[in-house]
Amino acid sequence: MRNPIAERIADFLKHYPPFTSLTYHELVAISEQVKVLYLEKNQILFKIGDLTHDCFYVVASGAIGLSVISDAEETLIDKCDEGDILGLRPFFAKNNYLMTAKSREDSIIYAIPIEVFKPYVTGNSSVLSFLLESFASNTRNPYDKDHRGKLISENVIFNEQTATDIQYFQPIKYTKKPITASPNDIVKHVAQTMASRQIGSVIIQENQMPIGIVTDNDLSSKIATGLFPINVTVDKIMTVPVVTVPEDISIAEAQMMMLKHNVPYLCVTRDGTEKSTISGIISEHHVVAAQANNPGVLLKQIKRAERSKDLKIVRDKLTDLIQNSIDRNIPISHITNVASEITIAITKRAISLAIEKEGTPPPVRFAWFNLGSQGRKEQLLLTDVNNSLIFEDVPADQYDQVKKYFLRLAERVLETFEKIGYEKSEQGLNANNELWCKSLTDWIKQYNTWINTPGEKGIHRSSIFFDYSFIYGDPFLEKALTEDIFAKAANNQLFYAFLATDAIKKPAPLGFFRQFLVEQDEEHKDTFDIKNRAITPLVDAARVLAISKGIKGITNTYQRFKKLADLEPQNADLYLECAEAFHILHWFRTEDGLKTDSNGSYLNIEELTKVDKVKLKNCFQPINDIQDLIKNRFQLTYFT
Repeated sequence: MRNPIAERIADFLKHYPPFTSLTYHELVAISEQVKVLYLEKNQILFKIGDLTHDCFYVVASGAIGLSVISDAEETLIDKCDEGDILGLRPFFAKNNYLMTAKSREDSIIYAIPIEVFKPYVTGNSSVLSFLLESFASNTRNPYDKDHRGKLISENVIFNEQTATDIQYFQPIKYTKKPITASPNDIVKHVAQTMASRQIGSVIIQENQMPIGIVTDNDLSSKIATGLFPINVTVDKIMTVPVVTVPEDISIAEAQMMMLKHNVPYLCVTRDGTEKSTISGIISEHHVVAAQANNPGVLLKQIKRAERSKDLKIVRDKLTDLIQNSIDRNIPISHITNVASEITIAITKRAISLAIEKEGTPPPVRFAWFNLGSQGRKEQLLLTDVNNSLIFEDVPADQYDQVKKYFLRLAERVLETFEKIGYEKSEQGLNANNELWCKSLTDWIKQYNTWINTPGEKGIHRSSIFFDYSFIYGDPFLEKALTEDIFAKAANNQLFYAFLATDAIKKPAPLGFFRQFLVEQDEEHKDTFDIKNRAITPLVDAARVLAISKGIKGITNTYQRFKKLADLEPQNADLYLECAEAFHILHWFRTEDGLKTDSNGSYLNIEELTKVDKVKLKNCFQPINDIQDLIKNRFQLTYFT
């Protein structure tokens, strides 16, 4: 008898590796055992330290964030989208999860029982190879260049084969001069040493050469269970042989060895054999730390920063990180994700330092918003910053005093930004401007004006305020404002007509003969304004379409188009083309900005290769198409 649900799941899985290596009949058989999970936003699938589940997971829709704890703070490492696999740890390791998996939006997950899938892993070399290589190298999908079916192992920052250039072949850093013991030492003393040194293993040596290893697992399985008394010599309980590796082993090789031998520790020796002198020890922690190295280090430095000078050092390093990532062709989405998290951390720290300088805590609850490119989490270059501040409603007689506090606070934050290298908004769209620093009620009135009585000039200026991200303070204020904005905007045809009209004012920048429309003013003569002529039309289009669809919590242009593709399958191809075009344009701008030490807005067309010119022009057709869609949807013929 047919099982329509299983067939539907099989139809989904067949598009993504490693399921592409299985027959449809096999996929249906697997799908009959699949559990379908629905996770609400912020619901946890598994967390660090949890016992491994009897299933691994495939994201059917939505997004799952993977995070680790870095310096006592949760750090987002990556995000799993449709077709991504996560939770593979039970396949290859018996200890607990090393990451937390939490839904970043409402998501549907397929839970595939390990025992059901194991026969296909052992019986199909392609499936085994895919899982093992991907898990070991921490690439999502080592085979597919179309970004589909990414596979997330337990620790990953970037994906794609190019990303492995950064991490896969790097030598791993490990603990040198590890703690050792002799085979005749008493277990109790070794255990006391492990506890006092806060380590999980001790290498057992003879003549400085490894003959075994005692780990916390040995103590719990052999001593705590009463199998051996605690006063026996350590050679009775040590694990033998100890797995040895050479000193210059790479991160991936170390992880492969751990997987191959199913051990959490490797003993480093001079020549990699057990007949050589001990020189170090590698633990799973070293593997995790190595792969979260650069962003993690920067986040730690931000947390410890005491002056704007310290934050500037971090921002300069972030520029180097972006440059290196661009040079290595790492996907712009991953560069943006990492850069955004670091930028947000810098902003938070700048606000914390400003509060410390004030000497008194904020008088009432408040919230700091990033606007514009920072609000959309798209800022890679050191361009200007836009922001606003909202504070809790207070009695009228306290209003001025409270507002003065927050204006001073915002001024301090912006002074820090300037020292870091960010510019203030030329239009004064900053939280130190009394127009953009006010109470919740006043902000609700402000948005009410923009939404219900939009003017042609006003809507252009106000549109940036609809690209906001909550950064610091009390999330209640952001939630209250957002709910009110979307309630007022719902079915407000006048508001959407103005917003949409603004979105189509800049047509695709190609002349009649498909030549680039270049600038004519003296300062930028014959250059191509990629920001205003190509990127902004896509940003504006994504904004009006996303708001009209009631999409909350997503301000990033690429993500807005992706979400629209999910919501409107009939227009999915166009939305995905727009998303891809945005990424390509963003890449061009970032690369040029880094090369010319500018904001990257103006490209010298003559310096582009023929291939780059074609690639750039191919981004313009989606602009035409999305503007046609906007004209039809919002019936703009009456307004334009």
